[in-house]
Amino acid sequence: MTTITQVRTFDGNGEAREAWNGVLFDKFVRYRDALVSGFGPCSTAALERHPLRPGARVLDIGCGFGDTTQQIARLVGDTGEAVGVDLAPRFVETAQREAAAAGVRNARFAVADVQSDPVGGPYDHAFSRFGTMFFASPVVALRNLRRSLRVGSTLCMVVWRKKEENAALFDVERAVLAIVPLPATTEEPTCGPGPFSMASPDVVSEQLLAAGFARATFERFDIQMRVGADLASAVEMMMDIGPAGEVMRLAGVEARRREPEVFAAVQDVLRPHQRADGVSLPASTWIVTATAS
Repeated sequence: MTTITQVRTFDGNGEAREAWNGVLFDKFVRYRDALVSGFGPCSTAALERHPLRPGARVLDIGCGFGDTTQQIARLVGDTGEAVGVDLAPRFVETAQREAAAAGVRNARFAVADVQSDPVGGPYDHAFSRFGTMFFASPVVALRNLRRSLRVGSTLCMVVWRKKEENAALFDVERAVLAIVPLPATTEEPTCGPGPFSMASPDVVSEQLLAAGFARATFERFDIQMRVGADLASAVEMMMDIGPAGEVMRLAGVEARRREPEVFAAVQDVLRPHQRADGVSLPASTWIVTATAS
């Protein structure tokens, strides 16, 4: 039966937890349909290229709304189990409720900071779609993750490649920063190191090695990510979430004062990508795999 478990958390990712359980959760709910449909091809590609065997026990790191956890649960079948963890209780509560409503009985969820909390195990696999880039101390988190895996188990995670290869995020951020610079100080919580913290294969392979993993591989996966049904909705979304949205949020009053200028600038960036079926921008990711040694 699908259950939710509250476990003790520490302060390592406390700032990120506050952001993801508060303002960022609200934003992700607002744009959920676009985000799930945009991110979905990335997790599907990773799971197709690195299939899970029926009966396997799999940890889903940074599970968010739990759509990947449900996907994994279906792949491993009734004799397997998918365990989704996220540091934000509101995401986990949503994931638990929706899995139960969908009748997914071989999924369960826990509120946990993978950097510091026990996450159970032993698992046969660990998976993450855009959930590992926000660790304040990635080697510590990966080492804790490694302790939850059997020797020979696989880790598969989808992370963003470098900013310059991601017009869906980088071009809009540059347009916003040209008008609204980041403040020197802010009282707003940030999301952590940010979505591009695992963009470098050299850095990530060293992190994995230090954490007890071996045979790291990096496979590029590119998509056209739909960011809006029309130009106006795409501009609104890109100004509200992602790196550009983070700039707007952290800049506060100044961002609100210059919002009309920002809207016009972002509109100019997105207009060439407008098609009859909406606005789509190129996005580039790594599908990273490693083996627990």
